[in-house]
Amino acid sequence: MDGYSLLLVATFDGATVVVIRHYVFDAAMRCPMTTERRDDFVLAVNEIMANVVRHGGGTGRLRLWRDGDLVCQVTDNGPGFDVDPILNGERPRPAPTGGMGLWLVRQTTDKLTIQTGSTGTTIRIRSHLGSPDGR
Repeated sequence: MDGYSLLLVATFDGATVVVIRHYVFDAAMRCPMTTERRDDFVLAVNEIMANVVRHGGGTGRLRLWRDGDLVCQVTDNGPGFDVDPILNGERPRPAPTGGMGLWLVRQTTDKLTIQTGSTGTTIRIRSHLGSPDGR
């Protein structure tokens, strides 16, 4: 474990998602992970932020840190949603309003946790640092 290092704290909305995604990418570039794992992590963070803008009230708060893994937590003030299908690993059917995003997040990160309710949602993702074989 390489200790705790806070890498980024940011508030975002639809106008700043791209800028924050670039900050996440820059921070991930400084972490020991393969290009594919880094790109998957950044894609997952982007998807979570897009969901906040689209479904979670329009603005969110992001924290990114290292603690042996690369971890991102995103919080919003939206109305919440049913997490059971996502956490059960069920592949959703595409719909006009989306529906595949958090399933994709679950597939591209090592751990996904979701706490949700009527006053907001907190999503945390983790990706292990190092190469996939543990080096």
